[in-house]
Amino acid sequence: MSLFTANQAAGQQLAAQQEPTWIEQTMGALGRFIRSSPMGAVASLIWILLILMAIFAPNLAPYDPQEADYGAIRQAPSAQHWLGADDLGRDILSRIIFGARITLMVSISSVLIGDLLGFLWGVASGYLGGRFDLISQRILDVLMSFPTLILALLLLVVIGAGLTTVIIAIAITRIPASTRVIRSVVLSIKENAYVDAARMVGVKPLWVMLRHVAPQCFAPLIVIATLNLGGAIFAEASLSFLGLGIPPPAPSWGNMLGGVLAASFKPSWWLVVYPGLAITIAVMSANLLGDALRDFLDPKLRQRLE
Repeated sequence: MSLFTANQAAGQQLAAQQEPTWIEQTMGALGRFIRSSPMGAVASLIWILLILMAIFAPNLAPYDPQEADYGAIRQAPSAQHWLGADDLGRDILSRIIFGARITLMVSISSVLIGDLLGFLWGVASGYLGGRFDLISQRILDVLMSFPTLILALLLLVVIGAGLTTVIIAIAITRIPASTRVIRSVVLSIKENAYVDAARMVGVKPLWVMLRHVAPQCFAPLIVIATLNLGGAIFAEASLSFLGLGIPPPAPSWGNMLGGVLAASFKPSWWLVVYPGLAITIAVMSANLLGDALRDFLDPKLRQRLE
């Protein structure tokens, strides 16, 4: 008996030694992601750099974004101002760096709030079904009948402009699409045998949703949130461009474009190109990262990627 116990302990110890650690598993998954989608890896690196730029903006910006230098009004890119200066002599590079803080904060916060609400709504609607699902889908039909930008404009007109209200308005526009996608995933998951078994043994519906259904929807949620980042950045830039987003003088990429175009029919090229380029890079990187994650997390493609 003691010999059997010793052999069993030795087998368990050998299995523990052979099992990869979480660091090895993470590095292996990261390596597979890079090999499967090099463009997605580049896009994720760009987003990491954008987030670091927003965090360390005071250390990276060469000037105060609100400091006006009237001797450098509309100065073209030079050694003193690498990306030029605007109508008040403020450094464009500094305003883009600090504008990343507001733009990324608005987009990330609105996506987190909107997609989380859409996730919970989609899980409940898909699992419960019945009248609750019917009423939910009609409400979503009403919300989706409005174009995203028009719906955000209507919400801002009602609740007023400001940082918090912009986040709320963009978050509400993210809810319908997220709810529909999660609901479709739940409709297929709840037909699985393990969900039926949990219901048969008397598990409460709330616990079945939280324990057996919701965890299976995390991968689609990550893909949706990543893809929505680009749309949220574009929505914030559009609202600020129209004068209903982040109020000046706080710098954001959208109101940098809107301010110069409102002041002049044909502004200097550097006042338009560089903020527009920042928006383009952020949106394109978010879309590429979302596409890469969608392919990487798809079970049908996982075996081919491995």
